[in-house]
Amino acid sequence: MTTSKPVGLYVHVPFCLSKCPYCDFYSVPYSREKASEYAQAVKRNIRGHALRYDTVYLGGGTPILLYEHIADILAAADIAAGAEITAEANPCMAKPQVLETLRSAGVNRISFGVQSMNERELKLLGRRHTVKQAEDALMTAKQAGFTSVSADMMIGLPGQDCFSIISTAQKLSQLGADHISAYILKIEDGTPFAEREIELPEDDSVSELYLHTVRTLEELGYAQYEISNFAKPGHECRHNLKYWRCEEYLGIGAAAHSYLDGRRYCTERDIDGFIASSLQITTVTDDLPGGWEEFSMLKLRLTEGITYAEAERFGKAGELRANAEKLPHVLVELTDSGVRLTPEGFIISNAVIGKLIFG
Repeated sequence: MTTSKPVGLYVHVPFCLSKCPYCDFYSVPYSREKASEYAQAVKRNIRGHALRYDTVYLGGGTPILLYEHIADILAAADIAAGAEITAEANPCMAKPQVLETLRSAGVNRISFGVQSMNERELKLLGRRHTVKQAEDALMTAKQAGFTSVSADMMIGLPGQDCFSIISTAQKLSQLGADHISAYILKIEDGTPFAEREIELPEDDSVSELYLHTVRTLEELGYAQYEISNFAKPGHECRHNLKYWRCEEYLGIGAAAHSYLDGRRYCTERDIDGFIASSLQITTVTDDLPGGWEEFSMLKLRLTEGITYAEAERFGKAGELRANAEKLPHVLVELTDSGVRLTPEGFIISNAVIGKLIFG
């Protein structure tokens, strides 16, 4: 494919030193030799596409494990000036030399899987890092000169209360995080948490924790722009916004997904097959994407919501307004230009969005 408009590039790095008990993303044990082979395959696949990129996201897995290869991987891509280039990182690996290598390679945004600034919660989640290591990672990233520093935090852990939420949010803010992603813990099938039958808090308690998170982050200067994402002004993740706005992106690597040329496709969850193939083998998951249901489900994840002008492209403006008027105002907000969900609506977003789409 050749296009004059830049698209996003996602590179999946499926290596981990250990598997977190709640994670169902595709990952394999790290080895230096396998990582080198994988990096070569990633570069080969990037060169196989005549595309230009204005966002790059290295996700995982633990992308920081490939820090020695990142410069070469980025050099294989035609990256536009001013592009946002993100790498996910584990705090326990965020040594000054590693972060400086990433920064020198062109990475300008780093996202740490902190999850909590509470030692008990970190242990529960099976994280390899300590609170002190998380603190050091964020401070070192700031010193290394990353344009944006992001941190994840997790909501709805067993035994978690509002004081823990406040403490984690305040510490991340004090350490200079420009962006915070706050995810509600879910038990995925096939994970160790599912096998251990971990009991999560009741729905009402999780809802309270979520709303408390939204209020706390707002007070700290983070504006909510998506169900789980909050940013200081100008620090929204441009790459992830492509997903929610149905913009095009190429996914490279085992288990990576793409949306290009009017179709969605993915690669197999098979690192050896990816390394062995001259170009990655893909499977089409949707050859007619971009319809009203998909567009509205993704756009309504954003606090900007959907404008009536956007809905009218699908002939749905009147229907959207009528369906929104039937819902309690505590869940949705109607403006002169469109519809958006409130924080209370985000808690039960699937049900609310279903009502807005189907009535």
